[in-house]
Amino acid sequence: MTKQADQFIQVLRAGHDDLAGQVAKFRAEDLTRGSGASEWTVAQVLSHLGSGAEINLATLEGALAGTGPAGGEFNKATWARWDAMSPGKQAAGFLTAAEKLVQRYEGLDDNQRQDLRIDFGFLPEPVDVATAVRMRLSEFTLHSWDVRVAFDPAAVLAPEATEALLDGIGQTLAWTGKADQLDGTARIAVNTVEPDRAFGLLIEDTVRLADVPQPADAVLTAPAEYFVRLVSGRHGAQYTPAAVEFAGERLTLDDLRKVFPGF
Repeated sequence: MTKQADQFIQVLRAGHDDLAGQVAKFRAEDLTRGSGASEWTVAQVLSHLGSGAEINLATLEGALAGTGPAGGEFNKATWARWDAMSPGKQAAGFLTAAEKLVQRYEGLDDNQRQDLRIDFGFLPEPVDVATAVRMRLSEFTLHSWDVRVAFDPAAVLAPEATEALLDGIGQTLAWTGKADQLDGTARIAVNTVEPDRAFGLLIEDTVRLADVPQPADAVLTAPAEYFVRLVSGRHGAQYTPAAVEFAGERLTLDDLRKVFPGF
């Protein structure tokens, strides 16, 4: 798992540097623009990423010190402090807090990357460094898109992050997918490009991945980054690439969108 942790940390660094470079150039009016997260401005997305960085860093430090996670009250106080900041301070605070977290991950030695277990307090058990970094990478990549799409409706997820998110997406579908939003059940064959994958998306009592269904109720062919955005609710028609194809007799892409309302 050390190599995987190394890879995820490198991809997180690249994503941070890219977004930080853009944020450093934002004007005041850019920060109050609506983002890809429908209820948040650009500054509020950056605030979420900044407060998340602080909480992740405290959680990591607790694992290193053996003291455990900081706890719910720490999280609530952190969110409240960031919510009270002005848009300019939220952006500046994001640059500092997110950089500190990436640097701390980069500073872990090989033994820590292999053996350290991190207790987030809300998961069934502590996770290794690779899993912890991938969780942050997922949050960071999706919310980076929320920022970028405010200025470019054709924005896509960072290519270097897409594969890591796609390969871990099965672990989150039970949470992000709302099977009760579909009338009946569905067995969908999914074919992604860059990276190329073929698998099944089953919508029954819950939503989960499986082998390619035979037969399938519908077939979705799409860039991998769009599939990741689809299941995280970032799938509006205005953000859907022309390359996306959905074929089904009783289902439409809009039906699938309802199953993934976003977060």
